[in-house]
Amino acid sequence: MCGITGAAWTDPQLAVSAEALRRMTDCISHRGPDDAGYLHRELENRNPYPAVPGVALGHRRLSIIDLAGGKQPLANEDETVWTIFNGEIFNFAALRGRLEGAGHTFRTHSDTETIVHLYEDEGPDCFRHFNGMFAIAIWDLRERRLVLGRDRLGQKPLYYYHHAGRIVFGSELKTLLALPDVPREIDPTAIDEYLTYQYVPHPNTILKGIKKLAPGELAVFSDAGLHVERYWKPDFTHEDRRPAALQDAELRELFDDAVRLRMQADVPLGAFLSGGVDSSLVVSSMQRQSDRPVKTFSIGFPQKEYDETSFARQVAEHLGTEHHEFQVTPSALEILPKLIWHYDEPMADSSAIPTWYVSQQTRAEVTVALSGDGGDELFAGYRRYRAVGLGAMIDRLGPLKRVLGAKLWQQLPSSGRQKSRMRQAKRFAEAIAMAPERRYLDWVSIFNETRRGQLYTDAFVAQLSDSDPFDFLKSAWRRCGKRDAITCASLADLTTYLPCDLNCKVDIASMAHGLECRQPFLDYRLVEFAAALPIGRKYQRGRGKQILRKVFGDRLPAQIWDRPKMGFGVPLDYWFRHELKELLIDSLLSEKALSRGLFREETVRQLLDEHMAGQFDHSARLWALLVLELWQREWIDA
Repeated sequence: MCGITGAAWTDPQLAVSAEALRRMTDCISHRGPDDAGYLHRELENRNPYPAVPGVALGHRRLSIIDLAGGKQPLANEDETVWTIFNGEIFNFAALRGRLEGAGHTFRTHSDTETIVHLYEDEGPDCFRHFNGMFAIAIWDLRERRLVLGRDRLGQKPLYYYHHAGRIVFGSELKTLLALPDVPREIDPTAIDEYLTYQYVPHPNTILKGIKKLAPGELAVFSDAGLHVERYWKPDFTHEDRRPAALQDAELRELFDDAVRLRMQADVPLGAFLSGGVDSSLVVSSMQRQSDRPVKTFSIGFPQKEYDETSFARQVAEHLGTEHHEFQVTPSALEILPKLIWHYDEPMADSSAIPTWYVSQQTRAEVTVALSGDGGDELFAGYRRYRAVGLGAMIDRLGPLKRVLGAKLWQQLPSSGRQKSRMRQAKRFAEAIAMAPERRYLDWVSIFNETRRGQLYTDAFVAQLSDSDPFDFLKSAWRRCGKRDAITCASLADLTTYLPCDLNCKVDIASMAHGLECRQPFLDYRLVEFAAALPIGRKYQRGRGKQILRKVFGDRLPAQIWDRPKMGFGVPLDYWFRHELKELLIDSLLSEKALSRGLFREETVRQLLDEHMAGQFDHSARLWALLVLELWQREWIDA
């Protein structure tokens, strides 16, 4: 696990100096505190042959495998292929055996060296053979090109800025901004997307011209320009109709093998343990494959509704792990400036706060931690899928759908509290007349289309493009073809919410502390298997993860399977009325914020007034606005 950055250029006026490369690399020293490495070569004119582009590669290393070797940038034998990469290739041992059989000679025991040798044989097609989490840059001297690739599920980030005869890239946006000629102009459309999803969807970023390589994509830069293509195209329309016994056996084998591969390390290794089904299953598989107690880590909070440590403790005792439990009192005032700096883009998932704390505490004991991320998307575990299923049932009853969608429902009185049953029923009824995918966006968005219209000033609306934030979710939803609504929703989450929110949150919070986080559920073999399962194997009678319970039911206590699902959150609602009240009001209603011309003052005041009076829980919306304002002060105003 590391951090990478660099550039390639065909125009000598756009060269990146060795000094600038070091500045770019220093920006992400937290990602790799163990070592640094560089490759810098100026553009070479070879008349009458085409010029060889200039290249700069910078690497910060967090040593996990082959501690003594594996220094990057790493080259093949004749130094015509160089690579730097962030992440892990979990099937590197199998690939190495194949490559040695083909005549390649290895000088290290690292997974990095498999990249250069497989690239020699396969070119950019090499990415299709990697089972891992990665952001990779490959410099090909013979072909005069720079090749970039990102893993299939977007576990590792990769930003880039292509302009004229140069491309600049990095694991974090701040590495690009270390170059003074990379623009810092906010993209209004990205703000619209951010306030819809609580993140900026790929391939866009908050800044104009700067992009994120999407999961499963590769990019090739040469004197012909930049070419981006998708190398992983799973068929989400396919449904596996094999007998249940065969599916169960394959799930057991795939899951345990995914865990086994992610237990490879030459440094101390452990696991996050929340006490939920997914992290508990990961730990149970680890313990079955280990000859010593697995180190597990849980974090607790004073507020009972946010504390899962009792469940984690129960699982740890059942499995016999070496359990570490930390009690923290989260302080938003203390952690907010750190989050704003590390996350580069505004990201309004407040669970970044507990993720930060558990990563910080875990790093004190181990360098690698496995987690249960991905289980909810793959096996329909989110509670919101109940509404999706109910909506689909109503869609099949045309007259009832018209009644539920009628304006009469909107006139019913209800509490202003966001989670009151009547308000939830009214919100469901408001959305039921929509198409299923539009309805789902209305349910999961921070500011839905109506609220965004009330929030934006006329001047800001005039800056927006004709693009609709809905298109991001719609295209993901429709990749599933005519499959059921819950499958469409969960697989849309897998390719949108998971990489853009959850994976980003975990990557930044863990790497800020030099901790590598591995996610067995995101082994692409397991993902492709789970995506093809019929919904009846995952979801029954309003509950998801049914196949997990059938296959792995004996691995966990019954209470863990039956416990209600809890979010990994913090008490924003309370904080905004107490600890964060002054910061919130001073930030959102400041002259600086209002002068930006983005949001209507009266709408922002209404959100604040309703929340402070306890009339409505606007905490997620207020958090999104606060993060955006503080981000602008850190990265734009400075």
